[in-house]
Amino acid sequence: MSEQRSDDRPHVEIYDTTLRDGSQGEGIAFSVESKIRLLQEFDSIGIDFVEGGWPFSNPRDMEFYRRAKSLDLKHAQVVPFGSTRRKGIDPSDDPNLHALLETGCRHTTIFGKSWDLHATEILGVTLDENVELVRSSVAYLTEQGTQVIYDAEHFFDGYKRNREYCLRTLHAAVEAGAIRLVLCDTNGGTMPLEVAQIVGEIRATFPDIPTGIHTHNDAGMGAANAVIAVQHGATHVHGTFNGYGERSGNANLTSIVPNLELKLGYHCLREGGLEELTRISRLVSEFANQPHDERQPYVGRTAFAHKGGVHIDAARKNPLSYEHIRPEAVGNQQRILISDQAGKSAIIDKLERDYPHLDKRSPETQRVYDKLKEAEQYGYEFEGAEASFFLLAQKAMGEYTPSFDLHGFRLIIEKFERFDMRAEATIKVRDPNGLEEHTAAEGDGPVNALDNALRKALETFYPSLKDVSLVDYNVRVLDSQASTAARVRVLIESTDGEETWGTVGVSENIIQASWNALVDSLEYKIYKDSRRGAEV
Repeated sequence: MSEQRSDDRPHVEIYDTTLRDGSQGEGIAFSVESKIRLLQEFDSIGIDFVEGGWPFSNPRDMEFYRRAKSLDLKHAQVVPFGSTRRKGIDPSDDPNLHALLETGCRHTTIFGKSWDLHATEILGVTLDENVELVRSSVAYLTEQGTQVIYDAEHFFDGYKRNREYCLRTLHAAVEAGAIRLVLCDTNGGTMPLEVAQIVGEIRATFPDIPTGIHTHNDAGMGAANAVIAVQHGATHVHGTFNGYGERSGNANLTSIVPNLELKLGYHCLREGGLEELTRISRLVSEFANQPHDERQPYVGRTAFAHKGGVHIDAARKNPLSYEHIRPEAVGNQQRILISDQAGKSAIIDKLERDYPHLDKRSPETQRVYDKLKEAEQYGYEFEGAEASFFLLAQKAMGEYTPSFDLHGFRLIIEKFERFDMRAEATIKVRDPNGLEEHTAAEGDGPVNALDNALRKALETFYPSLKDVSLVDYNVRVLDSQASTAARVRVLIESTDGEETWGTVGVSENIIQASWNALVDSLEYKIYKDSRRGAEV
């Protein structure tokens, strides 16, 4: 890369293959539009290489490369991926190699067989023929003006089984003009100390060409193997965001990059790029149509979440006591979870903005703590429902004033032959001044109809509720052995476009549980707006 670095830390090239190898994960598919957007995001944080797909195998990938040409990328090199030529075909006639060249990219990546087993049993060629496949393919692409990154597929298995032959394939790639040798743990079963030893041996054998590492996570060692490879001389790392990939996935860049930058002193991304890591990780999940893994190191919501009382008390005094880095360094944030295990420190943390006088000795704190334990014993959880916790605390402290009174509601659910089920809710509410509103609304189901009717009635008194929408609705059965009479917990996520908040309801009746969560959601919005008005 030609970019001048802003510091003298050793630079490790980051090669992202989320859009190619990551899309081979079960249930993952990226549209061309999603790939273009993610390419721009990867470029913005300083990723060196972005592998967009296999143009020969997929016309959609060729469209991606066509569109990528028109982008004004500041840093990233877009790289197409393919294989060595097929047996019996001259490189100049091979359609796979032609597709790589047609992308017009400065770099290309091709993989070849390093394991003798794959050459003879999978490709069905002799060992000498396989070496020539590697040599001639790399040479042809190089002669056509592209810079070839060579992926030595199944390298570690091949090296351990037949070291001499494995090295022959690498020498063939280097002699033909490859600019990077990427050692692939394709089956993902190699252990870190094996990787360390073998990478060191390859660096000694090929001291004049940068060594790369491409690991999979089948043994749970993907990120560890990538990091230890860098510690033993690799300067080029392949991986995917969120570890997406076939089988158990690829090495996870959202772990590798902060480990290299924050723990080991390497330079990977542009200045400020690491602080965008959590945001982009979540964006990748969104475009992959996958729930974000909130337990991921560094970029998960739980990565810096504290629930135990001792932990919370210490983290409030000094975050370093239970956090190995500052969450903000990777764009994340500390979270204090509310539960009966959290203790009074968590209660004070959540309420200090509105009630700064509280401390552990305050009688109000004790009342909130007792009410919290009582609610959780019944089945409530407030980890994702902090708006409901705030309202519970207000009630426990005697600070709560209801925004409306319910006179009653009625739900009608109708099912007609050849038609979908239809739900209608009729509701009557009264505001604190005694004004009544009686209205009805339809919905896709009883909860949706109830939500629509309640907000329609309350919007007369509180117009800002028009901005509120329900973005998530989850139901969990708390005692499955009770069958249809089981108590359920309903968790609702709502937003007004500026803030998102969660509320919870628990009951043996799913409509009642949903109602409790809906009411809390709107009560919290009304309180939030009233506080903002008071501050203004």
